[in-house]
Amino acid sequence: MHTYPELKLHIDGEWRTTAESLPVVNPATEQEIGRVPIATTADLDDALAAASAGFERWSQTSPKERADLVRAASALMRERQDEIAHSITMEHGKPFRQAQLEVIRGCEFFEWDAGEAVRTYGRVIPSGPGVKYIVHHLPIGPVAAFSPWNFPMSQPARKIAGAVASGCSIILKAAEETPAGAMHIVKAFQDVGLPPGVLNLVFGIPGDISNYLIPSDTINLVAFTGSTAIGRHLTGMASDHMTPVLMELGGHAPVIVCEDTDVESAAVTSAVRKMRNAGQVCTSPTRFFVHEDVYEHFLDTFTRRCAETIVGDGMDDGVEMGPLANDRRIAAMRRMVDDAVGHGAALMTGGSRIGSSGYFFEPTVLARVPDEAAVMQEEPFGPLAIVNSVDSLDTAIERANSVPYGLAAYGFTNRADYADRMVDRVEAGNLSINTLEASLPETPFGGVKWSGYGREGGAEGLHHYTVVKNVSHSLSIV
Repeated sequence: MHTYPELKLHIDGEWRTTAESLPVVNPATEQEIGRVPIATTADLDDALAAASAGFERWSQTSPKERADLVRAASALMRERQDEIAHSITMEHGKPFRQAQLEVIRGCEFFEWDAGEAVRTYGRVIPSGPGVKYIVHHLPIGPVAAFSPWNFPMSQPARKIAGAVASGCSIILKAAEETPAGAMHIVKAFQDVGLPPGVLNLVFGIPGDISNYLIPSDTINLVAFTGSTAIGRHLTGMASDHMTPVLMELGGHAPVIVCEDTDVESAAVTSAVRKMRNAGQVCTSPTRFFVHEDVYEHFLDTFTRRCAETIVGDGMDDGVEMGPLANDRRIAAMRRMVDDAVGHGAALMTGGSRIGSSGYFFEPTVLARVPDEAAVMQEEPFGPLAIVNSVDSLDTAIERANSVPYGLAAYGFTNRADYADRMVDRVEAGNLSINTLEASLPETPFGGVKWSGYGREGGAEGLHHYTVVKNVSHSLSIV
């Protein structure tokens, strides 16, 4: 039987604890399962010094050596899949099977970026005799990275994979609510021999850590996944020091359901995906715009499948949806439901907390929600879906684009002209048609508008972790 790990910081190749700590709570039971240490300014100074020294060594390591080590760490994480997944389910609440899949997805991020590490090509620009113009892509330097609580392993993996594969060092501030996933990653890298200082892990008061790390002259890139509000704040702080940023921020994903699609399949697939991770996903399908000809069929099927979702402790067999992360999410869900109903929306199913122990909330479907309701503009980040009817694809696209977010968007259609119109006009960094998969290791992931800047994954995934240096070399002095 796996146990929850003792939580520690990792700085310059060593594990350490601190005098102050914060509780880690199992959201299914509301019981404390561990204490996460709060980094002091001395710890952060040590991490900065370690990252600086680690970068000097790691940036001079060949891409093949870096790639081999990243792959070795990933292989170790695959071997430890159940142990890591057990920790994730305890601290996050998601069903154990979903936690296992998250571990595999995190490993796939490492494996893809390891491959890209040896394909970060420069180029030679044509020139006249005796002159060479050569473009190099070099590691940008030490990175300050911040990962969220909703995917305890795969989100830290994206930041660590990009930095380490590129030849950068990194200080990761992982989420205090779900710290074990990042710890397991660091342990795997330590076990395969990553040099000290390349990968450092800290926890603490988020504002205190960002305010200390981002202004440091040591940090050459800030990588963040989280809310738009915090992302904008960190971007402003980084801009004061001319530090580049990689921002993957919030979304409010629309789903366009056209009249020609297989309504039954689209509704069932959407309901299952909507309730994954209890809806606590920045790409979660939330605002459904369904053509009026198939609206009632879609709404009935979607509502029925959402209501059938098996909710419970993620360790129990057959559970499809675990608890929300904390009591603040319960309050947010109640506020949005009450506000929408108060504005005239129809509550089709759910809308209430389940029981009095654990942060469980019913899968919730709201229909015919007016634009004045807060949930039409504010991402619920929970098991809540909006299903509204539209009279045409043009109207659906207009409604889809009506929010300032543009991370993920989805469409269901069998018509090539409809698909082409969505590709041209839907404002999103990631558009998926007849599938609800928005992020893969081999594809670039990121948003437009308020949903961030830059891309993770795909051939583009390492771009932000490198700088471009052009070398002009003349064989004679001119």
